[in-house]
Amino acid sequence: MESAEVDELVEAARSGDHGAFEELVRQTYTDTYTLALRLVGDEEDARDVVQETYLRVHKGLKKFRGEARFSTWLHRITANCANTYLGRRGRHQHEPLPEEPVVASVQSADDPEESVRVRGLRDELSLAVHALPPKLRAVLVLRDVYGLPHNEIAEQLEITESAAKVRLHRARKRLREQLYPLGHEEQVRAM
Repeated sequence: MESAEVDELVEAARSGDHGAFEELVRQTYTDTYTLALRLVGDEEDARDVVQETYLRVHKGLKKFRGEARFSTWLHRITANCANTYLGRRGRHQHEPLPEEPVVASVQSADDPEESVRVRGLRDELSLAVHALPPKLRAVLVLRDVYGLPHNEIAEQLEITESAAKVRLHRARKRLREQLYPLGHEEQVRAM
């Protein structure tokens, strides 16, 4: 979502143009909310994270030097806000996983059985991802959903590239263990 228009809005907002900041929020809100939702797993919590993200962006925009893309900077702030939020939530309340997983519904009018099967797999995957510790989930989402390279993930989460790779490996391993408790080979043979 990087464009000359976004760059112009960032510059105008840095100069104090409140209308430009509002437009910048409008243009980046969906991506920011989606990332927050994937990181915290709850719609209401994601809205809180997004609100905090934009408060931090507003306060820190004058310090944004443009060394990284604006979207990279925004993702980092969102991930940090999500981690802070999850840390606070973990200390203050113990919520069960949501009954309705946060996954887009599958719409396949051609084959209803396939649609149900795929929806079930997505639900299972969504629950498994949300069961991951926040640090592992953040790396997994940034890599496997957003397709970011390890160096950008490391930059956004303020960790080393090696740590990003290790966390991604651990996250994928935990998912595999949760989704295929018998091991992949035994699971396939059982089908």
